[in-house]
Amino acid sequence: MTQSPLHITVCICTFKRRELLQRLLIKLELQRTGDEFSYSAVVVDNDANRSAQETVALFKTSHSLPVVYLAEPEQNIALARNKAVENASGNFIAFIDDDEFPDDEWLLQMLKTWRTSQADGVLGPVRPHFEEGCPWWVVKSGLCERKTHPTGTVMRSADTRTGNVLFKRELFADPAHRFDPAFGRSGGSDVRFFEYMMQKGHIFVWSNEAVVYETVLPDRWTVSFYLRRAVRKGGLSGSWIRKSGFSGRHLTFALAAACVYTTVLPFAVLAGKHNGVKCLVKSAYHLAWLSGFFGHVHIVLRDDH
Repeated sequence: MTQSPLHITVCICTFKRRELLQRLLIKLELQRTGDEFSYSAVVVDNDANRSAQETVALFKTSHSLPVVYLAEPEQNIALARNKAVENASGNFIAFIDDDEFPDDEWLLQMLKTWRTSQADGVLGPVRPHFEEGCPWWVVKSGLCERKTHPTGTVMRSADTRTGNVLFKRELFADPAHRFDPAFGRSGGSDVRFFEYMMQKGHIFVWSNEAVVYETVLPDRWTVSFYLRRAVRKGGLSGSWIRKSGFSGRHLTFALAAACVYTTVLPFAVLAGKHNGVKCLVKSAYHLAWLSGFFGHVHIVLRDDH
């Protein structure tokens, strides 16, 4: 691996996904650097039983990618992310989830966009990877598709996450610049972090060429998974809007959307299961948003980190 003044530490927080972690590490080692940077990885095992330790040890016996293994026994994704940051050694810190794997030019494209923008961080698209046997309605519903943007777009906090991101290390120089453990179980610590950073004037942009793929696991082949996720995200979003400052525009939109999706739901079901499920999930999201906005957040603990 080339030695370069620019070094990227790739942070991976993992929880009981040994096979997916192994695939990720193997794919990560294949990154094309163009002799522009070097890179390494930090794996933080969020399982108190340290289930990923053997996977990392076996990988290191036959691969050259430098990997540091750490454990965070308290099951809290924010604490795991913070431990990864505190043990990163690069000029840049990247995050990728343990159920994802990168395109071969993932980091190279991230760095290219950063050089053009000089932003404090760069985010990229997460595209679904459907395993064999995935139900047709999951694929056709579009529920696994995420929003994309033209390269260089300045991001809003609502469109941020840590599943595919590159940060300047200086962003974490202040010990107060960390992920909030209060959101580590219910979810949202990454969005809260971006919101806080943006309030301080930091800029984050999009790189549409820096692609990673997210495996759609069998536990996401059920309607209940998407409903639980919609309720969690909707409730937290509505609550956050209320606490951040009353917004009549947001409230009006949520009310209208909840009415529309609830009304058309019977017709969507007749148009096929994929349409019915998509409509049901959107209805649940907006109803949960309204509930959260008015102070009633139905906590659904994350089971997908």
